[in-house]
Amino acid sequence: MIVTLDDGAVTSVERWGDRGPVVLCVHGMTGSRRSWLRLAKRYADRMQFVAYDQRGHGDSAGVRGPMSLQRGVWDAINVAAAIGKVDVLLGHSWGGAVVIGAGEELDVRGVVAIDPMLVQAPDEWYAEYIEELDAQFSAAGNDRDAAVRRLYADRHPDDVEGTLLGVRHMTTAPIAGLRDENRDGSWDLRARIADYNRPMLLALADREESIVPASTIDQIERTHSPRVRIEIFEGLGHSLHRDGFERFTTSLDRFFNDIQVAH
Repeated sequence: MIVTLDDGAVTSVERWGDRGPVVLCVHGMTGSRRSWLRLAKRYADRMQFVAYDQRGHGDSAGVRGPMSLQRGVWDAINVAAAIGKVDVLLGHSWGGAVVIGAGEELDVRGVVAIDPMLVQAPDEWYAEYIEELDAQFSAAGNDRDAAVRRLYADRHPDDVEGTLLGVRHMTTAPIAGLRDENRDGSWDLRARIADYNRPMLLALADREESIVPASTIDQIERTHSPRVRIEIFEGLGHSLHRDGFERFTTSLDRFFNDIQVAH
């Protein structure tokens, strides 16, 4: 379905499964709604997974902004309203930050944040990432698709399809927007983690690989709300739900059972 957001931008929404609790998924940078295909297939017999394209990605590649984190939270809230029912919010990286914010506003049973950007990344990180993407995006059409398939040849085919859709028509403008439009200090979720009002699974990558600085991990381990469960996936990188699929889904199953949404 096509959803019109409250500022007039549109996004494409896809659903897998036709019964059970509803999980609304929010992808990260260079992802798309199809980034959740592999997980959705695993749970399709008992849960409904719904996902949408964030601004500047997938079929919303032409939506260039705004790119503030709060705008992303509002988008998630808009999509939730359009689909009518959401039991769990699930997000990765930038999308993980989005679901943490949206989870404070929506009446959901729980939130799952996969290696979320709890604090804004430094300019140096963005510069390196944009340079990498500029090289990748120098190709277009079938040539870009072929380059993505080569780059992620070791990934599960469903995960590759999610990235293909995410970057097929993408530019680096939304990534630069996430850097430039979030310089006011508001992209710092540590205080929210300390006082979070819903059950949350905070799934973090290995300390050496996480997008979350080690000092921030140390802080939130000391100060997190009792409703937040922190699990560190040793040996796994930022996309731990892809690279450690079975380990992650075992943890996810346990969380679903604890918040009583599993069937």
